[in-house]
Amino acid sequence: MQKQNEMTAIYNVRELGAGKTLVLGVQHTFAMFGATVLVPLLTGLNVSTTLLCAGLGTLLFHFITGGKVPAFLGSSFAFLGGFGIVAPMLADESGNLTIPNTEMLPYACGGVVAAGLLYLVMSGLITAFDIKADVLVSLALIASVAIGEDFAAGEVAFIMQLGALLEDLTVAKARAGIEK
Repeated sequence: MQKQNEMTAIYNVRELGAGKTLVLGVQHTFAMFGATVLVPLLTGLNVSTTLLCAGLGTLLFHFITGGKVPAFLGSSFAFLGGFGIVAPMLADESGNLTIPNTEMLPYACGGVVAAGLLYLVMSGLITAFDIKADVLVSLALIASVAIGEDFAAGEVAFIMQLGALLEDLTVAKARAGIEK
């Protein structure tokens, strides 16, 4: 009978050793580099500035986490819709939307900063008052219905039920494995 490899979570990257850590870090850098270059090209931001900010953010992240996670922080596609609404690309001579809207771009960037600050405030409140996920999901459902977004409320409910189902299956399999 062969012994199966046991898979456990790694909470400190130093447990991997230098070789695996380097490979993981390089893989993550390649994955994030594409987004970090593509997002500024799609929004009209300066690629060099974006790379500088991503590098500084990564250094700050490593300082805060004590270097336990080999990560490179890059750009997010989450704000592309907001950028498209606040600072849409302008048409060139042939009618293609390729010219950055530099007049409105600072307002879009301000929105990103405001969203980041709101995220910090909300995460601080959630942590301070020990608000659990079920309360947050209930609030999301109520808010979705209140603003008439019934489909969004259905999506949230479905995803949460699916998550609960997967959690129950995982616990059942883990319990069965322990009992063997």
